Parts: sequence; structure tokens; C-alpha cells
Amino acid sequence: MKKILFLFIAISLAITVSNAQPVIKTLKVWPDSIPGAITDTSYHEQTKLEGTKIVSYSQVSNPTLTVYLPPVGKANGTAVIICPGGGYSHLAFDHEGYKIADWYVKQGVTAIILKYRLPSDRIMKDKTIGPLQDAQEAIRIVRRHAAEWKINPNKVGIMGFSAGGHLASTASTHFNDKVYTPKDTVSARPDFSVLIYPVISMDQFITHAGTRKNLLGDKPSNELLNKFSNEIQISKQTPPAFIVHSSDDKAVHVKNSLNYYEFLTRFGVPAELHIYKSGGHGYGLGKNKTSESTWPEALKAWMKDNGLM
Repeated sequence: MKKILFLFIAISLAITVSNAQPVIKTLKVWPDSIPGAITDTSYHEQTKLEGTKIVSYSQVSNPTLTVYLPPVGKANGTAVIICPGGGYSHLAFDHEGYKIADWYVKQGVTAIILKYRLPSDRIMKDKTIGPLQDAQEAIRIVRRHAAEWKINPNKVGIMGFSAGGHLASTASTHFNDKVYTPKDTVSARPDFSVLIYPVISMDQFITHAGTRKNLLGDKPSNELLNKFSNEIQISKQTPPAFIVHSSDDKAVHVKNSLNYYEFLTRFGVPAELHIYKSGGHGYGLGKNKTSESTWPEALKAWMKDNGLM
């Protein structure tokens, strides 16, 4: 009897421990063929390590989704696709990816890190839409897996940091752009966006020069500049947004967030904007900055107010 009781307790503990941990899986965004791709056999993905820890990727040619499923019984039905920043030249996967996913899953939110392709003429016929293709398909993939992943298909958001914020705001304002031919009619419109020190505009006076150059090239036309200045692409259909920026951000001017917020309110789109006195740029989670200690709690409150937590 004692052996049976001991075995029962051991199994129960194992199940409890198992259920306390998120399930993590990785999927290819394009398991078959990537739209508009160019084959370059000399173009290889690069990984930057600090010890054994992956901190960033560059030269991404095969985008993936890393899915964090909350423990059994904790999922609340909300999902967020996370787009790390890096000026469209690399992806800051640690403090703007893994740590963010860990934070979300503790709140019961399904977190999906998008390792998106970075704009490159070497692997894309049109590099201006390459990242957007990946973001649109990522949103569709999450909705296709809604039942399996215990997700409400009407609670799928997108989050981005810096240049990842540009991609998230592009997905939020260009969701009807036909940048590839999807295999079904699943919507690519996110239900909400979370934008942290985002690049929004391509206006030379407030944009991040590297982000603009990497996406649009050295001498972009006015048409391209306007198209990817997402504050002027806002409509009544643009999803609600939670926005964070710091006044002392020297990399991405705070006007990017101010202008996006202003245009959202003009169109009656619900939005919340937090401007911090200090914090600089690129703090994400896991760096000792003033604004880092408060924005996650503000985001949690906003998500609760909107029925997302």
C-alpha cells in the first residue's frame, strides 16, 4: 500500500510540475515556399551568443514562430505575436523576445515570438514587404491554430519594439494589403497592438535612419515614404493600441509615438500612451532602466481593462 501511495504522489507531483511549465514549440511561417523569395546560397542566418544564451539573429531567410503555450488551465484565450527590434538589421531576441514571452505566459497569455525576415535585396524581390508578409501570415497561423492552442481568434494581438514596433504598426495599418496570396480567407488584422519605443514614421526628422534605409533603401520615393509612415495610414479599422516611449530616447524620437497616438484618437480608435521622463531606448525587459520597472504593470492594467487578461 505504501508503495502504491508513494507512486501516486510521485505521479501527481510530476503532473503538477509539468502543468506549471509552458509548452514551447517552433513552427515555420512558410513550410512550403516563401512568397517573393530569391535563392542565395551564400546568405546564411547568423546567431549572436553571450555564453550559451542567444541574444540576436541576423540574415534571417526562413522565418519561424516560437510559441509559448501557458500551463494547462491557465490560458486566458489571448495571444500576442512579439516582433523584436533591431533596426531591420538584426533581431534582439533576448530582452525583446524570450523575456517578453516568459512575462506574458505567466499572465496566462499565449506568446508567439516572430523571427521575421529582415529586408534584403539578396533574398527578396521586394524587400519593403518581406517583413509584412511574415507578420500577416503569422497572424493567420495563430488564428488557424486557435482551437488547438486554446486561443480566442478575436483576441490576437501584435507587439513590437523599435523597428519591430514599425512592423507591428505596419501590420495594424496595412492588414488589407495583398502582399502575397493567402491559402484561405483568415483575417490578418490584429485585434490590438502593443508598441514599445516604436519606429512609426519614415519622416527624416523623426525616423530612425537605419530602419528607414534598411527597409526602403537609400533614396525612397515619396510614395514609399508615405506608405510606410504608419501614422498617416491609420483608419477607423486600425486596432486599439498601447504605446510606451521615453522622452530621452535618442535613437527613436518620441514624436513617433505621439503622432501615432494623435492620429488614432482622431479616428476614434481607443489608445493609451505612456511617456516616461527617462529610460532611453532598447530597454525591453531585463535591463535596469527607469521605465522598464513600470511599463509591464501599466500594460497588464490596460489588458485587464480591455478584457485581454
